Amino acid sequence: MAGAITHDRPPTAEGRQGGPLIVTEDVDLLDDLLRLCAAAGARPEVHHGIPERRGSWEAAPLVLVGDDAASRVRGAARRRGVVLVGRDQDDSGVWRRAVEIGADHVLVLPDGEQWLVDRIADVAEGVGRPALTIGVLGGRGGAGASTLACALAVTSAREGKRTLLVDADPLGGGLDVLLGGETAEGLRWPAFAASRGRVGGGALEESLPRLHALRVLSWDRSDTVTVPPQAVRAVLAAARRRGGVVVVDLPRRVDEGVAEILAQLDMGLLVVPADLRSVAAAGRVASAVGMVLRDLRIVVRGPCVPGLDDREVARLLDLPLVGELPAESFPLDAGPPPGSAAKGPLARFCAAFWKRVPVEGGGV
Repeated sequence: MAGAITHDRPPTAEGRQGGPLIVTEDVDLLDDLLRLCAAAGARPEVHHGIPERRGSWEAAPLVLVGDDAASRVRGAARRRGVVLVGRDQDDSGVWRRAVEIGADHVLVLPDGEQWLVDRIADVAEGVGRPALTIGVLGGRGGAGASTLACALAVTSAREGKRTLLVDADPLGGGLDVLLGGETAEGLRWPAFAASRGRVGGGALEESLPRLHALRVLSWDRSDTVTVPPQAVRAVLAAARRRGGVVVVDLPRRVDEGVAEILAQLDMGLLVVPADLRSVAAAGRVASAVGMVLRDLRIVVRGPCVPGLDDREVARLLDLPLVGELPAESFPLDAGPPPGSAAKGPLARFCAAFWKRVPVEGGGV
């Protein structure tokens, strides 16, 4: 059980990272709280009462006060991020004690364990603004969605933004191959198939291959072509908590795992070659994707046939137009990845896109 209490108190500095402050003399409760901190990847500071060291109470990103210690912290300065933790579901007095110490939440173990692990992990990771998350998919096979996804990620990383490229198409051959990093050390999607609940954002980032100044989550060369939807949800949520930019290369089919990704996207880009057959195919893809994703826009891949320019394609599909994707030749099996030529037409297209869609609060 977890409950919230609303009251006025002076705010503290935000954006600080670190482990929580634990105040309790209850040995069993302390064991539980230490276990939950370990699960969240945080190192707590433990005291029996208000810390004697000046500033410790105020500076801690989160304070966990055992119900046994409520009377000992009554005189502490009021601040945000105080949680009163107890065990007795039937003790109505816990709410009065929470108000007396200025707590934001009342939490009863073991029911509130998952909420508390998530909260501890948030402060340990220094969670700020989530990453701007862009999905790219093709209106038909071979439209160039993977090329654009790679180029967007490479351009973002070159501009100094924390960038993660996610390969959500298990039948696409692997974006690590397109980036020339199929032998790079790091985890691939099958390693996360058993993920449940919360995945640590920092641990995820450090575990992935680093290619061309960005992190890449791709598929390996095994027979595994599916990851449970709950694992997809947990992994993408962890990626977004790190801030910066996340670019996802999507398949054209919408299954449960893809639906989990679509639900977390800020924007989708549908790459459509400028011919009638491609427009017809893209219409069906847009219809399926639009059931989950609200912001879907069109990128038209030229050259355009007579009478069917980029504006006409957007009009036929009744979707906002981002622009016409320029052609750029590059080796498919070796050499630099798409968008790596900073002055090339593809990189310029991507740089212009990121300027129109600025990343606020993205990490470096």
